[in-house]
Amino acid sequence: MEQEALIPYVGKVIKITQETPDVKTFRVVGLDGKKLFDSMPGQCAMLSIPGVSEAMISITSSPTVEEYQEFSIKNAGSLTGALHNMEVGQNITIRGPYGRPFPVEGELKGKDLLFIAGGIGVAPLHSVINYCRAKPENYGKLEVIYGSRSKDDLVSYKEMTEDWENDPNITPYITIDREQ
Repeated sequence: MEQEALIPYVGKVIKITQETPDVKTFRVVGLDGKKLFDSMPGQCAMLSIPGVSEAMISITSSPTVEEYQEFSIKNAGSLTGALHNMEVGQNITIRGPYGRPFPVEGELKGKDLLFIAGGIGVAPLHSVINYCRAKPENYGKLEVIYGSRSKDDLVSYKEMTEDWENDPNITPYITIDREQ
């Protein structure tokens, strides 16, 4: 699965999840139906729509997911707006992985970990949190402090309240700015 990171892959969008009013998560596979490339938690990729633009986007899914990659994207500009207008079955180009990953196989092993994020800032942490959840024997206690403006603005809220809260190895603390 190793390929030069500068050569683009053609990815097919197989699922789009509306996370918040302005954030969608895109599940992508290669044209062969498999994961595009291997990555580590914290890495990102260059997503592009030819003729529109290209941008660096965090890989949201954990590397322990073998079938696909996911990207949680806030609608904030020309490329992200075009992505938000996409439909399942459409193609995009992706280059990567890029960036230095979190040291999950090094100095983080065996330690309790605290993650703090707000809004879409949870996207780059999402992959490392679920990577650590998938390998509980390698890490201590996991705690996540995550906040947003309102309940409607919480990315991955359903996963946090259904999966994370029922996992004995992780404690999520979710907060919002506005009383609801």
